Formats: sequence, C-alpha cells, structure tokens
Amino acid sequence: MKKLIKNFEEYLSCFFISITVILVIINVIMRYIFNSGIFWTEEVATYSFVWSVFIGASAAYKKRLHIGIDLLTRIVPEKLKELSKMLINFFMVLINGYIAYLSIIFVRETVGRPTPVLGVSSAFVSTALLVSFSLMTFHAAHFFVKNLLIFISDEKEKKLRRAEQKMELNTEIKEEVI
Repeated sequence: MKKLIKNFEEYLSCFFISITVILVIINVIMRYIFNSGIFWTEEVATYSFVWSVFIGASAAYKKRLHIGIDLLTRIVPEKLKELSKMLINFFMVLINGYIAYLSIIFVRETVGRPTPVLGVSSAFVSTALLVSFSLMTFHAAHFFVKNLLIFISDEKEKKLRRAEQKMELNTEIKEEVI
C-alpha cells in the first residue's frame, strides 16, 4: 500500500499512457484491416494522453527531474546552496499554486462545455491541469519545508560550532593564564 501511495502519480500516468497506446493500436488495426475505425477512440486517446502528460509532469517534479530546477543551485557558492534551494522551492509553491488557482477557474468555465465526439464535460480534461499543479504545489511545499529545516539546522550547527570555538578559546586563554 505504501508503494502504491508513494508512486501514485507514476502509476496514474502509466495507466493513462497505456490507455492511449491501446486505443491508438486498436484504431489503427480497425482502420487498416477492417476499413472502419471506432469513432470515439481518438478523443479518448487524446484526453488520456493529456492526463498522462500532466500527471507525468508532476511525477517528474516530485523526483526533481525537471531540467531547470537545479540550475541555480549548481552555480551558487556552497554556502548559499540550501538558501537558494529554499528560495526556489518557495517560488515554485507560489507559481504552481497560482496556476492551480487559475486551473480552478478554467475547470469552472469548461464544466458546461461538451466534448465534440463523446459529449462529456470538457471539465474532465481540464481537471488534469488542476490535479497536476495541485500535486506540484504540494511537492514544492514539501521540498520548501525540507530545505527550511535543513537551513535552520545548519544555522543552529554553525552557532553551536561558534559557541564551541569560543569555549575552546576561553579554555586556552585560561590555561595560558594559569
């Protein structure tokens, strides 16, 4: 069960891409062998592909596989790495959260619009945006808190080291005086 929850996005993306591939293969076979395709497969395959892409983007973000995320942290000095990671994740929370908010508005606008072939609500497709960016906001918030805790613990360690150095210095001074 833990594995299912941990890899939920990967499984969901895999499910949708599998539907896409299966429907496209079935439709190709139907058209070239039987000279008639199934009219709804193209629309379902397209919508399934959209879901796969957006959920896959969230899964990639969760595993930090997006290309630009670590670019800044590679070029800053070692001392500022944790701070830069924290700031990047903070801005990612804001950006992804804002896009998730915009997708709520978009989903509301598409609720009444039927799809061309199936006639189901277009909100089914646009909900992929909402789910994806909500998950990315969650992951970014998780990364931000993680980096914040590391940054705070690093600061505490630095203060502790400074205090220890002062104590050692005081001890050395006392020993010299004695």
